[in-house]
Amino acid sequence: MPIAAIYANLSCKALPDAARWFAAVFGREADRRPMEGLLEWDCGDGGLQLFQKPEDAGRGTLTLIVADIRAERDRLAAAGLAVGEIEPADYTSILRLRDPDGNLVVLAQPHA
Repeated sequence: MPIAAIYANLSCKALPDAARWFAAVFGREADRRPMEGLLEWDCGDGGLQLFQKPEDAGRGTLTLIVADIRAERDRLAAAGLAVGEIEPADYTSILRLRDPDGNLVVLAQPHA
């Protein structure tokens, strides 16, 4: 099966609140609203679907690979998001964030 694109999906309790948070993360509003309760952001050959489904909110994880994790941390802090410290790992550096519902969003920068 050839795959053309993959979209990650996270559930949220209140779409307007989660949409504002992810708009700050992506630096832009959602690319589309394909149906009631669903927003999509395009990212390369895939993206994120944010779905209002309160019973599943807070149980997901999304990892975003970035080129400059320090610059992204500074940008997100300036946008008012709660950011922690950059953590070194074996092959990457990571920054863990929690969206308004508690979903884990990890920024990762691979080591050169």
